[in-house]
Amino acid sequence: MNIIIPMAGRGSRLRPHTLTIPKPLIPVGGKPIVERLAEDIVAMSSEKVEEIAFVIGDFGTETEQQLLEIAERLGAKGHICHQDEPLGTAHAILCGGQCLEGPVVVAFADTLFRADFTIDPSADGVLFVKQVENPSAFGVVITNEHGAITEYVEKPETFVSDLAMIGIYAFQDGARLKAELQRLIDEDIIKGGEYQLPDALRNMTQAGLQFEPGTVDEWMDCGNKVATVDTNQRILELTKDELTMSSDAVIENSLILQPCHIGEGAVIRNSIVGPHVSIGIGTIIQDSRISNSLIQSHTRIQNKVLDGSMVGNHAAIEGKAENISLGDFNAI
Repeated sequence: MNIIIPMAGRGSRLRPHTLTIPKPLIPVGGKPIVERLAEDIVAMSSEKVEEIAFVIGDFGTETEQQLLEIAERLGAKGHICHQDEPLGTAHAILCGGQCLEGPVVVAFADTLFRADFTIDPSADGVLFVKQVENPSAFGVVITNEHGAITEYVEKPETFVSDLAMIGIYAFQDGARLKAELQRLIDEDIIKGGEYQLPDALRNMTQAGLQFEPGTVDEWMDCGNKVATVDTNQRILELTKDELTMSSDAVIENSLILQPCHIGEGAVIRNSIVGPHVSIGIGTIIQDSRISNSLIQSHTRIQNKVLDGSMVGNHAAIEGKAENISLGDFNAI
């Protein structure tokens, strides 16, 4: 089995954090989003993953090497594929076409999940979905009485289904998908300036291929700051039995409320950290109270109370220590 991970998007909803680092490389629970995504697919698949194609923009050689190392750690051969123009989801997958053969999983790198990757051999593929309260914000699938997918609707204005596609797809025949994606390009089947995967799926369904909806036990979005902080919290809960504090972290006169991830060389003094906090490599927290937050590497925070926050790399936040006299029934 092969994996294709399109991740060339600009990540504009997660700015300013994505101005200096691609969104899929932002860590949650101490690991980059894309690494957790690939790990989860490998762990949940009943088949060995042979190759992983990362479809990226101009992220630089350091990022490319980091991605290849992720594939290597998972026992797979990594490929770096470039999408130089934002021409849509179908075009992005086709950029990873060298891995479109045999069984293939396509996973867009802004979501994490837990699911059963056992695919019914009688089906041509599984499109993973989640029941949502507001289908008008998503692309949804419509199924027939037998549970097979019959139609794909992008952000329906009136209710047709509440089964939202979450960006994870498993196909039995990658070559067949590749041919259909190429047909979109050759015939210029384009919407809003982009070649869209649902158009390929619709054509394949009309040609007689059978796709089934697959359900996920967990769906964790990393599309914006609030969602990423929430996902960090959920990842820490799901992995709390595996969490270990880095042996060279310095904890002085402080309380760590688990679950937390404390990175290598982190220093925490006179502070309360947790629950649900990830602290990156070399970050210093002093005289502060941090909860439900994601703090990246080599950052310094002093005299602050943070909750539900996301702080990037090499940042500095310093509050002001105060000497006050506050009377009864007052608030600051």
